[in-house]
Amino acid sequence: MTYTLPPSHSSKSYLKQKDTKSKLSIERRKIKKYLKEHQSSYTTIQYLQKRGVDFVFSMLLFIFMLPVALYAIYRIKKESPGPIFFKQTRVGLKGKTFTCYKFRSMHHNSEFNPYTQKCDSRIFPFGQIMRKMRIDELPQLFNILKGDMHLIGPRAEWDILVDKYAKIIPNYHARHTVAPGITGLAQVLYPYGCNTQDARNKLRYDKIYIRSWSLKLELQIVWRTINVILKRKGQ
Repeated sequence: MTYTLPPSHSSKSYLKQKDTKSKLSIERRKIKKYLKEHQSSYTTIQYLQKRGVDFVFSMLLFIFMLPVALYAIYRIKKESPGPIFFKQTRVGLKGKTFTCYKFRSMHHNSEFNPYTQKCDSRIFPFGQIMRKMRIDELPQLFNILKGDMHLIGPRAEWDILVDKYAKIIPNYHARHTVAPGITGLAQVLYPYGCNTQDARNKLRYDKIYIRSWSLKLELQIVWRTINVILKRKGQ
């Protein structure tokens, strides 16, 4: 969800925000330099296989989940006034940012917090159902078709958190040698992350996925994702 920090008119606050933006810009240049020196982890054949999985499963999801998506739009309008979708800047392949689309599951203009907590009061009732069943992720099919994301890959992380993690987690940039995914090995084997240590642990799964990629692993993750959805293990 896109959050807006409360505006401040003090010169001190303005200078602090300007300094923060400058530091983030420097950190992102470091990320791009690192990734420029590291080629994509997929061979041409592997990339074509991944895109094949992307298109086949994305089209199947679109066809079978269209009624669910339309119902979600109805419930969002009914339970929580505000936009149907929310947009957030995420970091993708080679550290490039893109706009990620999701169904809004939190009340509009909720309190700023980069992490979702258990029983989070910002989430409206049907929003909780969407998150557990991953329905809120359906608009990201557009990101897949655009080429911003794959169906499977490391989680597309918020740019603000990426800047934070890159400073304190060694080799965090390695996860950006491939495009992110709606689901992935870390997403199905590790609980929802809510702190820096979780990000550190999930990075290990991302590295295993990148090093061990195969079409078989890809399909196994699809199957595990279906089980997560059916058992409502999302957050």
